[in-house]
Amino acid sequence: MRPALLNPLFASVTSLSGVGPRQDKLFRYLLGRDETPRLIDLLFHLPGSVIDRRARPKVRDAVPGTVVTLEVTVDRHRPTPSGRSRAPHLVYASDETGDVVLTYFRAQPGYVEKLLPVGTKRYVSGTAQIFDGSLQIVHPDRVVDEAGFAKLSGIDPVYPLTEGLALGSLRRAIAMALQRLPLLPEWIGPDILRRCSFPPLEEALHRVHVPLELTDILPESRFWSRLAFDELLAGQLALALVRAQLRRPAGSRHAGDGHLRNRIIDALPYALTASQQQAAAAISDDLRQPVRMLRLLQGDVGSGKTVVALLAAAAVTEAGKQTALMAPTEILARQHIKTVAPLADRAGLRVAILTGREKGKERREIVARLANGDIDLLVGTHALIQDDVAFKALALAVVDEQHRFGVRERLALTAKGEAVDVLVLSATPIPRTLVLTYFGDMDVSELREKPAGRQPIDTRALPDSRLNEVIEAVGRAVKAGKLVYWICPLVEESDTVDLTDAEQRFDSLKARFGDKVGLVHGKMRGLEKDRVMAQFAAAEINLLVATTVVEVGVDVPAATVMVIENAERFGLAQLHQLRGRIGRGSEPSTCLLLYREPLGEVSAARLRVIRETADGFRIAEEDLKLRGEGDVLGTRQSGLPGYRIARSDVHAQLITQARDEALRIMKQNPKLTGAHGEALRCLLYLFERDEALPLIGAG
Repeated sequence: MRPALLNPLFASVTSLSGVGPRQDKLFRYLLGRDETPRLIDLLFHLPGSVIDRRARPKVRDAVPGTVVTLEVTVDRHRPTPSGRSRAPHLVYASDETGDVVLTYFRAQPGYVEKLLPVGTKRYVSGTAQIFDGSLQIVHPDRVVDEAGFAKLSGIDPVYPLTEGLALGSLRRAIAMALQRLPLLPEWIGPDILRRCSFPPLEEALHRVHVPLELTDILPESRFWSRLAFDELLAGQLALALVRAQLRRPAGSRHAGDGHLRNRIIDALPYALTASQQQAAAAISDDLRQPVRMLRLLQGDVGSGKTVVALLAAAAVTEAGKQTALMAPTEILARQHIKTVAPLADRAGLRVAILTGREKGKERREIVARLANGDIDLLVGTHALIQDDVAFKALALAVVDEQHRFGVRERLALTAKGEAVDVLVLSATPIPRTLVLTYFGDMDVSELREKPAGRQPIDTRALPDSRLNEVIEAVGRAVKAGKLVYWICPLVEESDTVDLTDAEQRFDSLKARFGDKVGLVHGKMRGLEKDRVMAQFAAAEINLLVATTVVEVGVDVPAATVMVIENAERFGLAQLHQLRGRIGRGSEPSTCLLLYREPLGEVSAARLRVIRETADGFRIAEEDLKLRGEGDVLGTRQSGLPGYRIARSDVHAQLITQARDEALRIMKQNPKLTGAHGEALRCLLYLFERDEALPLIGAG
């Protein structure tokens, strides 16, 4: 149950006066919520910059191009002449040193006269400009009388907006939300408050939204940092609660005698790398321990994580138990089954797949076989956590690309068995600080080598003015029977961004190369995607135009050429993942990065790193420096995925402090009892990390 104290913050934004259905829709879009946002969502939407209105020169001293606040008398109006709707409404005003023209385009009749009555004194704020030799302000941001001016702070926050939502409307809504902020109990320990000089939460929120100094709204300010620490502490505490539950003593353990694992290793067409052997040994050791396993297995594209996961599943099968492997997309789930099925078959392991596509009789049969224990390893998507999917004896949950799943999905999967061990796979090498952030204190295995026989990839960056040369080169490759990926950033044409879309590129390449060209993107149906991918893998088509749906898990060893259009728009991790689709066979491969000029500093740095190295761990570290880990973890926004306030580049040192504090809390007050426990429960609800709370009472 949410503490009643928090109810005012969980009221919907539509409870604020002036926020109707149209605003509700805009706020949903702005704040990234499917349902009506709450006041707390508004308060956690922090400003991106400020306007300093404290400069109050006389008219003659106003500097063009700067924001000024002028004290003027309104002299006369020149309304828009009738029949000339494009001409502006002009207001002539002055002080004792000179004149200024206030310009309004498309003004409502009567609105400007009411705002600026002739003969009155007004304070007018906006950007000063010179036009036709006169000082003017176009659409002043603020026009107030003496009483209104007394209330202005002089520093106005500027927020990220969405089209159709005015800055003034957002500011008014946030100001009303601040008035409803209840007095909350303090959940941060006194020593941390002192060490970091954090203010109380209420003060932090007020100072970020109503800054008294320009520096108040900087992420490194003590006000923003306080909010970031709260958010990180909520995340770390939720992870610690989950971990405490997973770390509870387990009953019968899950590692067998090794006979199935030996069969799989014998069936492999290559020898395991040293790091694969180490990871497999660490996992089988974990499976024997009296507490449940919680291990992260991270490795680069093509480093062989799936095989290690299969060996873990085999260890569990040897002990007569079952394994579930959950992947975030159907393409990825099918890729895993394609890798494991032949090996499992040779070893006598019974595997099946369950996604949204398996329906009716086929689905019923899979679910029945699973419940009877006739399936050893079930691979699938979110379909695995549906209520009617029951395992006879689930002992191991393998979660792929785990940052795309919330705590809820992980718990739903592990709840389908007794004392289930957890193995998390990540194809994006994650820098150590982020491992702490997303996984808490997890054991980590890294696969650093590439399997034997992989060829290096020749990566080059070219401006898109050389597009025709690239098409010629692709034509030669297609003629020679090579398989080529052509990646575009968009599925279809967009009015808002000027980027190449896959459908348009497919049409132009098809006109040139005919039936040799195929198209695959995320809006296509699963069966249709599979059909095109199968044609490409079988070399029935040589040139596959695709969006980033091929980013993870697609395995066509014969593909040796990749063109990435608008490469400057992709994050480093994504470029690295995409490039990892080629160079998987024994042929040398080439990756061409087409970029649009002029290149920004960060984009140029990204393309330089991707040309210089194929080491995913180095790429992840560089990516973190350049862009923030939104991209390192494959979620599109920069900043921490799942975090609205904390920023990796600014608050990295707070991550470790938040983790240490969470571990201290779990040691001293694991059930979150007493006044401090109540305060921490408020924190978890406030930052939507409360899904971990039921675990406290779980047996």
